[in-house]
Amino acid sequence: MIFIAGTFILVLGIVFGLYWFLVERDEADAQSKLRRRLKKPKVKSVATAALLKDRERLSDVGAFDAVLANATHITDPLQRTIAQAGLNVTVSTILLASACSGSLAYLLVTTFTRMRLAGLFAAVLCTAVPYAIVRMKRGRRMIKFEEQFPEAIDLLARALRAGHALTTALSMVADEMTDPVGPEFRTLFDQQNFGMPLPQALRQFADRIPIIDARFFVTAVLTQRDAGGNLSEVLDSLSSIIRDRFRVKRQVRVISAHGRITGFVLSALPVGLGLFFAFTSPDVYAKFYRDPFGMKMILFALVLQVVGVFVIHRIVQIEY
Repeated sequence: MIFIAGTFILVLGIVFGLYWFLVERDEADAQSKLRRRLKKPKVKSVATAALLKDRERLSDVGAFDAVLANATHITDPLQRTIAQAGLNVTVSTILLASACSGSLAYLLVTTFTRMRLAGLFAAVLCTAVPYAIVRMKRGRRMIKFEEQFPEAIDLLARALRAGHALTTALSMVADEMTDPVGPEFRTLFDQQNFGMPLPQALRQFADRIPIIDARFFVTAVLTQRDAGGNLSEVLDSLSSIIRDRFRVKRQVRVISAHGRITGFVLSALPVGLGLFFAFTSPDVYAKFYRDPFGMKMILFALVLQVVGVFVIHRIVQIEY
């Protein structure tokens, strides 16, 4: 056991050491030199951010970046998810983390169970863990954006009623609101400020924020620019609609709380009972570990458990 733990720590140290030596060290030197050349290093704009770090690169290793650039059907969705999660990592970092976690899971499971099939199953599950973490952070960020969005629309409407232009109102929202609404509106303002047409910048804003409220906002602004009308009144109505949606959303969560708790209990009960009896009656469970057929039964039970958790999650997850 000590040998396996030492091997794991050694491999992990080698991987992170090579990544720092090949990628992080040169990148940190380049960024420090560039910051010294900038006259105003604290300017918060897309141009400065693009100079300090190329966020569109898939990898900081040139050869690997060229390879990933040809696999757009895999890298584009992952890169979009990373951007929506607000993470400052590259696609290659997530892929490297997935490969390392899957390889280590396969090594550990096959070492303890002597079953390659169980090792493959564990490797597949652990390979998806980094992507699942990114998806979880993306979901939390989008929920926080939805909560702050009505306040941002109210601020935008008040600025328009005070006589400010739409672009100036966007800059005010970017300055006043916190993350994630503030940075997203800052990106929107900087894009049109650096020459991108406002309709195109708004459409990219809707692409970056995959929630229906953001699309309502973009549609309302574009419609007002084409057909005319009082945009501040339209934004006030949109803010009221979004708040009504949140009120219904909270009511649905209260009503479905019993089902979600039941689903959690049903999902955790088999695993909890299995671990309880494994510690309280080790002699009984030793037959499963020693018999190859018993290990196959455990593997099949784990597969059914994963399928059951997915089905229960889809049942209790209500779209609104």
